[in-house]
Amino acid sequence: MGKRRWLNRELVINQAVQMADEAGSVTAVSLTALADSLDIRVPSLYNHVASLEDLQRGMTVAGVRRLLAELRGATAGLVARPSLEAMAHAYRQFALAHPGIYPLTIRAPEPDDAELGALAQELVQMLLLVWATVGLTGDDALHAIRGFRAVLHGFTSLETAEGFRMSLAQNESFRRLVAAYLDGVTHE
Repeated sequence: MGKRRWLNRELVINQAVQMADEAGSVTAVSLTALADSLDIRVPSLYNHVASLEDLQRGMTVAGVRRLLAELRGATAGLVARPSLEAMAHAYRQFALAHPGIYPLTIRAPEPDDAELGALAQELVQMLLLVWATVGLTGDDALHAIRGFRAVLHGFTSLETAEGFRMSLAQNESFRRLVAAYLDGVTHE
């Protein structure tokens, strides 16, 4: 039980994220399982999280922050179509690498959640900047962002649910899907 004094909210949430990703589902993370993995009792968790709902919200924030970091890293130094292609591949890799927390990152934040709202706005602003480099701004860019997200989420959701069982290269299917979407939206 010596770990307790070193615990803080961030460590508790990171452990929960790791557990969810290892199990492939956020539902695998209960307060009891989390406490056991940290070698503490459940009441000690309440020093760091208020409830299971609070824990899952913390996991959502952590997931969105990680996704933003992955997208930023993938697009560093790129503009226009190469940036969008890199973003698509980074999104897919994030979803595949984080099957437990990825589903937490797709829901729009509640209007009263300032922290998640700010992260969502940061993501939208990053996307608007990238789409502007291919000539799309305003509502046209927002529609393109929605479509892009739907394409990426659709493919990765089918992939993680083992929806592609043919012996055909998934990477090539993904590349072609992204290219077809970008061709249609950017008219290149």
